[in-house]
Amino acid sequence: MVRIPRVAALVPFLVAFPIVSISNLWAQVPGTAGHDHLSEVACVDVPPGEKRPEFGCFNVGTVTGLHFTNPSVYWHLRAFPTRKAADAAKSASGIVVEEDGRVWLSEFGARNNAPRGGESIAVVGPLQLPAAQSYAAVLSYAVMRPGDSSRVHTHPGPEAWYVLAGEQCLETPAGAIRGRVGGTMKVPSNVPMELNVTGKTLRRAFALVIHDAAQPRGIPSDWKPSGACGK
Repeated sequence: MVRIPRVAALVPFLVAFPIVSISNLWAQVPGTAGHDHLSEVACVDVPPGEKRPEFGCFNVGTVTGLHFTNPSVYWHLRAFPTRKAADAAKSASGIVVEEDGRVWLSEFGARNNAPRGGESIAVVGPLQLPAAQSYAAVLSYAVMRPGDSSRVHTHPGPEAWYVLAGEQCLETPAGAIRGRVGGTMKVPSNVPMELNVTGKTLRRAFALVIHDAAQPRGIPSDWKPSGACGK
């Protein structure tokens, strides 16, 4: 169960953490599929009034001041026909966003504590939480092309994904984890990782990080991937 957060900020594109400039969102390297591949992609806030780039990873919803009674939680992702319906079903710790032509509600808690209404899309977990005085949950939406990749990084909390379209591969020191449209993935706290877009089609996905609110959402890592996602 989630206790009501002290501060809840649910406006899409909220500037809640140190911002990576949109102009520094990625490095471009020559590609072989008709476009420059994006490398070292990081999820960023988009300031109000600034146009969101066509490709990249963007923080679209944030809630802070979370306190959990259990050491692990589940991410409940549901779709609703209207924003009004999603807002009516949302708890004080939920996040409502409009992406990919639909309205989505994310809630966090016990596996059997799903919100009412809407269509259940995925239940992801358990997500083991690190010890912290309070937590922040950041929901990101990514649109990336085959051959694109993230920066190598860690999170001070678990990360989970729901793949809306395309394919992705996450390399960690333990090896490669692959996900396809309609699938989910998760990784524990403080694990070095690099996400790669595989397959031949555009990859769209939600990513959720629930992290120690006293630390930034993502931290660059010196770990060197082996290229397992390309094998």
